[in-house]
Amino acid sequence: MIAHRLPRLAVGALLAVLPATGLAQEVAGAAGASVALAAPAVRKRTHWAPPREEGIFILHKIGNPIGRETWHITSEPSGARHLSTDFTFTDRGTAVTLTATLDYAAGGRPAHLTLTGQTSRMSTVALDVTLVGDSARIREDSSVTTVLAKGAFPARGYAPMAIQQAVMRDWLRRGRPASLRLVPAATLHITARGTDTITVTDRSIILRRYSVAGLIWGRETLWLDARGNLVAVATVDAEFDPVQAVREGFESAAGTFVKLAAADAIAALSGSAGTARRTDTVIALVGGTLVDGTGAPPVPNAAVVIRGAKIVAVGARGAVDIPRGARVVNTAGTTMLPGLWEMHAHYAQVEWGPIYLASGITTARDVGNQLDFLLGAREVLNSGHGIGPRLLAAGIIDGDAPTGIGLARAATPEQGVAWVRRYHEAGLEQIKVYSSLSPEVLQAITTEAHALGMTVTGHVPRGMDGYQGVAAGMDQINHVTFIYRMMRARGDSTPLTMDMPEAQKAISFLLEHHIVVDPTAALFELNAHPADQPVSAFEPGVDKVAPELRQALTHTGAEPAEAAQARAQFRTLLEIIGALHRAGVPIVAGTDLTVPGYSLHREMELYVQAGFTPMEAIQSATSVPARAMGLEQESGTLQPGMRADVLVVNGNPLERISDTRNVRFVIAGGRYFDPAPLWKSVGFTP
Repeated sequence: MIAHRLPRLAVGALLAVLPATGLAQEVAGAAGASVALAAPAVRKRTHWAPPREEGIFILHKIGNPIGRETWHITSEPSGARHLSTDFTFTDRGTAVTLTATLDYAAGGRPAHLTLTGQTSRMSTVALDVTLVGDSARIREDSSVTTVLAKGAFPARGYAPMAIQQAVMRDWLRRGRPASLRLVPAATLHITARGTDTITVTDRSIILRRYSVAGLIWGRETLWLDARGNLVAVATVDAEFDPVQAVREGFESAAGTFVKLAAADAIAALSGSAGTARRTDTVIALVGGTLVDGTGAPPVPNAAVVIRGAKIVAVGARGAVDIPRGARVVNTAGTTMLPGLWEMHAHYAQVEWGPIYLASGITTARDVGNQLDFLLGAREVLNSGHGIGPRLLAAGIIDGDAPTGIGLARAATPEQGVAWVRRYHEAGLEQIKVYSSLSPEVLQAITTEAHALGMTVTGHVPRGMDGYQGVAAGMDQINHVTFIYRMMRARGDSTPLTMDMPEAQKAISFLLEHHIVVDPTAALFELNAHPADQPVSAFEPGVDKVAPELRQALTHTGAEPAEAAQARAQFRTLLEIIGALHRAGVPIVAGTDLTVPGYSLHREMELYVQAGFTPMEAIQSATSVPARAMGLEQESGTLQPGMRADVLVVNGNPLERISDTRNVRFVIAGGRYFDPAPLWKSVGFTP
């Protein structure tokens, strides 16, 4: 959730609509109810008036209304139908608009889909799908392809809601098949999850709850009424922030839908816990090279002994006693590291758990999420019953401005203090401040957080600079761009170098005040790379992500006219990171999502480009974040008494930092995980 987020919006899915003919009977047969579509009048009309169906969805992001989608369907005398929808919202002051059309032939078969506009603040779509016979002609951007599409429905994820309604209606009409193929490319798996009674104003309505996989990356939860109308969708957008869409008139129940969706997702998460092998007895990792995270030289032919959830012995193989009966795992040819920390996460869906573990991440700090979902997921993960890393959390607070984000808004110091207390009572470790806070509210938030033993991270609010943010009590800063702004003298447009007085002043100030920085360099690289350069040229993990995710990730970067300037600015950001590190300012690795899992490894690679040694880059994702969170006595290094979080990789990352990508297995809190099944469980290629 940042002002410069990568292109990926996923507010839900598309909306296809059934033809008028037989709709009431088809949906009634599938859903057990009738559809309120008027039958054609028997009497003669002087002029034919096309039947019309219409509706409005109110769009919410992290609990806050941000826009709406208005749609309508008209019919022709021939029986052909036409859906048109306008989807628009404003996210942190940036308008996002998207239009879609879906045409049906006279027999009710979908014939033509168009999507034009933006799917997020930084990504666009230009899609045209024409179905003829058993084929589909797909024009996307400047490319044209033809594919077999017998029985397929035209739809694309991360787009308007109205076509998702049509997808669901088509699925019901077909008799709820086990899968439903979409074009350009997706296969949906829809599961009935029960019914929920929703109260709005003075009436209670029973809705059917469904889980949909394959339209976006991960699963959505949605609700239909007895007539087959879409009432609500709980999903994530292409920036991976929690998003909900509710039919107009159901706005008061938006929070209820979030809670129900969270409970449903957490139940699924709990049900997958059996995929891990527990180390209830003693396990000994023997033969690999030990890099313990302290900065000590590597130890070849080492051993790490684990009992339950704790490390009990570490060192050279000849100096470590292997208990009788221990399960011995041969790690020769590998490097044994502390489990990695992701210090800029937004854990908005359960799929992140397997992704993090498969990447070697055993601790993640969430820096802004919807509280109901976060608390439920955190409870399951931290109890050891779910699939995912240990989850730390910073509760987000923003100002009450049009550019604000989320539900936690504070226009006054009193409101800011109230939110801090609420997050503290919920057991969160930190507060995250955001861009619209006023100086006096920021001061009240940091004062209360410090009094309660919490630290404060986040964005430097607009109208303030990093000096003022730190003076107001910020302990940590997200995103290196805020440091860049500290280094620029007002009105100075000359290229920034680290020997400039303003740059040196900023570095000294941050060091003096012990400020921790998570730069999110991988995110800025994704945004700054030339749009005509494949993302895989610098991030090979993009070729392994789920298909629903890859399209959004690969449509990123700077256009040709801006590419040279963007790359120069990115090189300056790396220079800043290197200068901060050399001065002793703590740098912790975090990605703000980007390419899930893989980008943490890219973050470390970029740190090496900025001047870190490979050992220092590894520490930025292990011991340094543990110290920043006050947990260095229990985590972040491989030493006796520490939490049993161990990453075992093939190769030698002290010679090639990219070898951290070669995960052989990971142990998180004493549980052993193979990466391949984890990748596959969320649609990624191992």
